[in-house]
Amino acid sequence: MADAKVIPFDEDSRTRRGGAGRSRGRAAGARKKDAAAGGGAASAGAAGSAAGQLPLTAVPEASAADVAAAPDAAGGIPGQGAGGGSRAAQAAARGGGARASVPLPAQQPSPAGATGVRPDPGAAAAAAVTSVAEALGGVADRMLGGRWDRKVAHGLSFLRRRVTGDYEVDEFGYDAELTDQVLMSLLRPVFDTYFRVEVKGIENIPSEGGALVVSNHSGTLPIDGLMAQVAVHDHHPAGRHLRLLAADLVFMLPVVNELARKAGHTLACAEDAQTLLERGEVVGVMPEGFKGLGKPFSDRYKLQRFGRGGFVATALKTRVPIVPCSVVGAEEIYPMVGNSRTLARLLGFPYFPLTPTFPWLGPLGLVPLPTKWTIQFGEPIPTDSYPAEAAEDPMLVFNLTDQVRETIQHTLYKLLVQRRSVFF
Repeated sequence: MADAKVIPFDEDSRTRRGGAGRSRGRAAGARKKDAAAGGGAASAGAAGSAAGQLPLTAVPEASAADVAAAPDAAGGIPGQGAGGGSRAAQAAARGGGARASVPLPAQQPSPAGATGVRPDPGAAAAAAVTSVAEALGGVADRMLGGRWDRKVAHGLSFLRRRVTGDYEVDEFGYDAELTDQVLMSLLRPVFDTYFRVEVKGIENIPSEGGALVVSNHSGTLPIDGLMAQVAVHDHHPAGRHLRLLAADLVFMLPVVNELARKAGHTLACAEDAQTLLERGEVVGVMPEGFKGLGKPFSDRYKLQRFGRGGFVATALKTRVPIVPCSVVGAEEIYPMVGNSRTLARLLGFPYFPLTPTFPWLGPLGLVPLPTKWTIQFGEPIPTDSYPAEAAEDPMLVFNLTDQVRETIQHTLYKLLVQRRSVFF
């Protein structure tokens, strides 16, 4: 075996590093020379052969006319000059062809088409705002129950008339527009959702002309009168308004006085009632008064005395029909288990109720119980067949008063038998 030639490790390393450096220098010089001569494709083949790789296929260059006529495949803009063309070709020319070009992801054409103009950011923002506004408008329509823009415009117009005083009230202070637009809107959810009032016999109220609605009174607070007003306003085919006759205490309270006047209520006196009936209004009266409103829970649905029959005399004078009205459900909203007469005298009230929740729970005790209500209007009792002097006949007035009272009482018993429960 022949002796092997020993090559020092350091010398071999320097030789290999020097050879590789000279090879890289020669390859770089060749690439520069080829790029200057315009032979990028040939240089790429030579460099590939020197590195021991397969030669790259030469890519034909596009003419200047083709470059100016259309954008390149990577989304370039035509007419960039003699050195234009695709980005891949430009990268190959700059790199000398020794390195394979990595294709860039294709860009989507702009909405402007061949012009290459990018979309306006302001237009995109405006479109986004419009879509959000449409979505919010749909939500507002569902919440407000219709075209919300019209409702807002109507509300602004209403406020303008309120501020400028461009609205009308009658001599009793009745504001029809405020009642329809505001007061009824506040009472309607209580009527429909909280007490779920069922209305019967609303067609017994005449569509035109005066009528006197006589109802029982209960519930500790006069909420039954307000519910009867909503029943006539919302359920009568002619959309009539119920003008209630209220006690003088109602018009002595600061805020309640103004609201009662605006809602069309007036003092329970024969003169005001006769004036309204002669105008063809629907007038409501509750002859029990505070005796029925503040009676104990043990006497529920037992009608109290109807007074001396002044409402019958008024109906006879104006020759309007009397419509009996029976309300079931109001007796249980504030079960009155006691009456503090001392506090009533100190406060000037006819009674001071004591219920299972008031005054023990404070303001929370003023929330009524959600009972199920039924309001039934009975068949009208005509008075136009009596002579003009019939209002001065006390016996006739007493008989008609007793007839109305008995009609309401029997209707209450009938409705109580039909009722499934207090709350359903």
